[in-house]
Amino acid sequence: MTINAIAFIPPVSMPALASTDAVAQPANFSLMSESSAISEPSGQFANWFSQQLAQVNDQLKTADHGIHQLAVGDASSLHQVMIDLEQAKLSMQLVMQVRNHLLDAYREVLQMQV
Repeated sequence: MTINAIAFIPPVSMPALASTDAVAQPANFSLMSESSAISEPSGQFANWFSQQLAQVNDQLKTADHGIHQLAVGDASSLHQVMIDLEQAKLSMQLVMQVRNHLLDAYREVLQMQV
């Protein structure tokens, strides 16, 4: 899985080194043509995050179903119910940490001086 976190930054074309002298002329950096540099965001992170939320939701439903089966007395394995509960708990904690880091980054961007 690849995540292009900085896909919005246009690539810079660098000129080739003309000489190896100690005092060389300053290089002129230029952005690539606008049509090739700017691309629409692909939304890969949004898709990944929504898939993770759906997966966590499924794990929570499975854990809830296991607890219900345990309460009724139909649970086949207490160990499997506990494993499902721990997986759901850890997945939820991961999603909450990703959310918290995103919100922190958003707040930091909002506080930047332009």
